[in-house]
Amino acid sequence: MSGQHLADGAVDTSNGGNHSPVETKSPTSIEKQHSYEQIDHAHFLANDIGTLYLNDRFSDVVLVVNGERFHAHRVVLASRSDYFRALLYGGLKESHQAEVEITEASVNSFKKLLEYIYSGRMNLSILKDEVILEIFSLSNLFGFTNLELSLCKYLRSNINVYNVCSMFAAARLYQHKELVTEALNFTDYHALEVLQSEAFLSLSAEALQEVLNRDSLYAYELDIFRAVCRWIKANQDDEDSEVKIKVLSAVRFPLMSLDELLSVVRESQLVSSDNILDAIQLRNTLPSHKLKFRGQLKPNLNIAHPSQGAQVMQGEMRSALLESDSSGHDHERGCTRHLINESDSGIMIKLGHPSIINYIKMQLWDKDLRSYSYYIEVSMDQHDWVRAIDHSNYYCRSTQRLWIHPRVVQYIRIVGTNNTVNKCFHTVSMEIMYNSEEMHLVDIKKGLVGMFIIIYSKYNKSTLFLIIVNYH
Repeated sequence: MSGQHLADGAVDTSNGGNHSPVETKSPTSIEKQHSYEQIDHAHFLANDIGTLYLNDRFSDVVLVVNGERFHAHRVVLASRSDYFRALLYGGLKESHQAEVEITEASVNSFKKLLEYIYSGRMNLSILKDEVILEIFSLSNLFGFTNLELSLCKYLRSNINVYNVCSMFAAARLYQHKELVTEALNFTDYHALEVLQSEAFLSLSAEALQEVLNRDSLYAYELDIFRAVCRWIKANQDDEDSEVKIKVLSAVRFPLMSLDELLSVVRESQLVSSDNILDAIQLRNTLPSHKLKFRGQLKPNLNIAHPSQGAQVMQGEMRSALLESDSSGHDHERGCTRHLINESDSGIMIKLGHPSIINYIKMQLWDKDLRSYSYYIEVSMDQHDWVRAIDHSNYYCRSTQRLWIHPRVVQYIRIVGTNNTVNKCFHTVSMEIMYNSEEMHLVDIKKGLVGMFIIIYSKYNKSTLFLIIVNYH
């Protein structure tokens, strides 16, 4: 290699390639080497500890539940639970006792919990609902957070008419907000079945009132009253007269018919004649929007659709409105409309059921540069109307996203007051719902709704971004 020097690490490939190439390791061999360097026998450890379950070998404590004795190991219990760590190593009398009594659990539930402590596993499919609920309570008491969360998910996905009341009581006691909400929502959707169930009778007076005070508990008031009568009868030995009065106060007697008040309610002898007369007077004198109606609550579902029982009762070309999708409408399709004059009462929609709403999305016909003015009224009986939205002093175009205070309605009436092109008000599509996903974007104060939407001022032709909508 006269006069030539190879750089460090270079390979001389001259002389016909007689020199051997540098040895390299394939990715597969590297992975194998790394796999040999990592030892994972966690499953052996879990199995070995699991063999200690109910095994008196090395046992240094006996847990006594309703007279039944369970051999256990202090270090295992303490390593798994802050509760047992404080109980067995915290200087309490139990720290020095060979036998420790557990008073908060039944034998069956505690045995399953103890098995979980040693194995980390629990087969819920073979357990009864009442056992799962008790283990759920014990997991909270003993501080098994991961077990508590898993049981909460399981209960939420397996809720039914027979366990919802027990589930609600347990979730309420241990302040599991998600489970409380799930139980209440299920009760709302299956109100009559829950009211007529045996489990309903086991609710505490406070839990019962929380269920009945919800506007979304959608059931006939007579059925609610009968359920309360059953509850009082089943709990009459445990509750005093003051508690009965509080429970009965959750019944909305003015929503009941005159015949129901004078027959069923009066014959029950649970409600005084004065209270019945007060209910009759309120029913006959108050406008309907002042009564506390109950309605269905279906969050984020468009209930202004034929599949939900909704129908257009007033307006021309009624079939066009509720079948269209306001998020991607076709301007060439027909619109539901009405003439703008004093005698025309607008476009009226009847919902399938009295429903709690707070949001209306309406698509105005916007193929050209026309603008509209309008107002929207709501009602329960078609006689007493409340103006929920008033845009009669604005020029409005295209998509209208409108918020009101949550309220129970069954009829919605849209009345156009102006069209810059002709004397006809056109709506392409309509969505009505209880919108919980975008509520954080809305500010409602002192009867006014603030929301962001682009419109044009009728008076100075300028663009406005903040609408303040009157709500009465």
